[in-house]
Amino acid sequence: MRKSPRDIQESSRRLGRRGLMLGGIQLGVAMTLGLRLRSMQLEQADQYRMLSDGNSIKIRLLPPARGLIHDRKGALIAGNEQNYRVTLTREEAGGDVESVLRRLSRLIPINDARMEELLAEFSRRSAITPIVLADRLSWEQFSSIAVNAPALPGVTPESGLSRVYPRSFDLAHVLGYVGPVSDYDLSKIENPDPVLMLPEFQLGKVGVEAKMEAELRGTAGQRRVEVNSAGREMRELSRKEGQQGATVQLTIDAGLQNYAAQRMGVESAAAVVLDVQTGEVLCSCSTPSFDPNKFVRGISSTDYRSLMEHDHRPLADKTVQGVYPPGSTFKLVTLMAGLEAGVVNGGSSFFCPGYVEVGGRRFHCWRRGGHGHMDALHSLEQSCDVYYYELAQRVGIDRIAEMARKLGIGVRHELPMSAVAQGIAPDRAWKRERYDQPWQIGDSLNASIGQGFVLASPMQLAVMTARVASGRVIEPRLVRAIDGVPQTGAEFPDLGFNPRNLQQVRAGMDAVMNSARGTARGARIIAEEWRMAGKTGTSQVRNITAAERARGVVSNEQLPWERRDHALFVCFAPYEAPRYAVSVVVEHGGGGSKVAAPIARDILLYALAGGLPPLTAVPEEQRAEMEARHNAMQLYTPEPPKPGRSQA
Repeated sequence: MRKSPRDIQESSRRLGRRGLMLGGIQLGVAMTLGLRLRSMQLEQADQYRMLSDGNSIKIRLLPPARGLIHDRKGALIAGNEQNYRVTLTREEAGGDVESVLRRLSRLIPINDARMEELLAEFSRRSAITPIVLADRLSWEQFSSIAVNAPALPGVTPESGLSRVYPRSFDLAHVLGYVGPVSDYDLSKIENPDPVLMLPEFQLGKVGVEAKMEAELRGTAGQRRVEVNSAGREMRELSRKEGQQGATVQLTIDAGLQNYAAQRMGVESAAAVVLDVQTGEVLCSCSTPSFDPNKFVRGISSTDYRSLMEHDHRPLADKTVQGVYPPGSTFKLVTLMAGLEAGVVNGGSSFFCPGYVEVGGRRFHCWRRGGHGHMDALHSLEQSCDVYYYELAQRVGIDRIAEMARKLGIGVRHELPMSAVAQGIAPDRAWKRERYDQPWQIGDSLNASIGQGFVLASPMQLAVMTARVASGRVIEPRLVRAIDGVPQTGAEFPDLGFNPRNLQQVRAGMDAVMNSARGTARGARIIAEEWRMAGKTGTSQVRNITAAERARGVVSNEQLPWERRDHALFVCFAPYEAPRYAVSVVVEHGGGGSKVAAPIARDILLYALAGGLPPLTAVPEEQRAEMEARHNAMQLYTPEPPKPGRSQA
């Protein structure tokens, strides 16, 4: 079909417009390329000539400042301090590293042993990897190296930041520490951040420092420098600073932590304080402690060996890593299981003659002559073992184990801390899987009083107490905010227990502290607004033979330290409106009522008072002793950083 003249004219017009558009685009591209070529040939000629002639522009990474860590009140508990050091790159040293080191030794001390160590390290490392020759130099040493830099090829004086822990011993187990990146560290990372290759770059090894490494590390910066043919840095062409790691605020109260550490003193012990409403961990203290600053700076073999060989295990965080037979504190679990199963009620009683016989074996009560008739409340008040032996046979281990897990025992709680233990809430299936043996009735009796296979950490015991006090599924939380953004979790659901059953258990804990026959009456709080409820525990670490019972059980004071019983105590206050839950474990401390309960009471009082416990809150006959103890302490009262003040 032939087109009309009009169609032909319209088609020509469209083709013309398209041609003009295409030509315009081509012209624009050509002009852009021309301008770029002009810039490269004229304006940036020197830069590209240096790149092509001698590869004399190098990109160097700048380590970021590590994020700061604060306590709940804003006090700095992990910061950074200025650190002067000197590095040497073999590629830039002209091939004679030893000669450079000899010249440098005239400015800073480098003995023969250190010289051999450095030469060996240079032989192992890549020629382009800077090696730290010395750090924590004085300003005078640093200045002298900088002045003599032209005569020291490959040597670079650097100013950076190093981690510092102002409260060292108080928070060592919570915070952990940082250290140089090792080959083992790199082997655990699939695609390691290039910043980890920087000389003496440090990353978190344990504790919060390790668990929150991603948030605290920050992002590396970089600088472009011009170097001459000998590798000597001539000038800095550009610099882009790195981004500092996040500022983390923990739930820990540094003042309370300090008081707890001093209150436990030289004991091998652990204390945990939880906020019953929020689950926040206000205190997680393990004693004895250590100075994490020594690990940052490079701990000596002598210091490290002394820590490893210490029988009180100062490197272990007993609050979450240590697991212990919970002793009579576990009776809260057994009683709650019996009440919820409907096996007993508040009025049910069993007779305690001082023992029960099961399968030809006697299971003894701690009170040799027995307690007589015991109901639920008085069984807790006087910690009658026989009541729980009888109860366990009726309830069964599976329901006791289920209750233990509901109350937080045998469950690993997710916290940014190292080696958090799960503990053991044993049942029939557990023993079959672990030992390939059937469950025995004697196992149930032992478990009912927190012995046998049952193991719990101080953190788990605090969670158990918080759940009994609140009736909700309290989970511990350690991080309060990151870069000022609150880290709030979901609401804690109700445990679903019968309120009357929970009240029976709480009333029993109140009787432990405040009734005339309560096992911990001596550690009570007499201030009614802070009325405390608690439960003592003493867990055996050795078997008591029939012969020993016949002639009289040897007291803890007569035994070597490592064979004494563990002392435990759990409590909450105020009784009518619970705010804090506390657990204390003193390894080989003896009786819970005598050793652990007074420590827990004082720590709880500090939390309630928001400072040094008032003497009027304890019985009059104990005030002089408490005052003397407080006077001997060197208490820490943290102050929040002032606005505008550098925290690095």
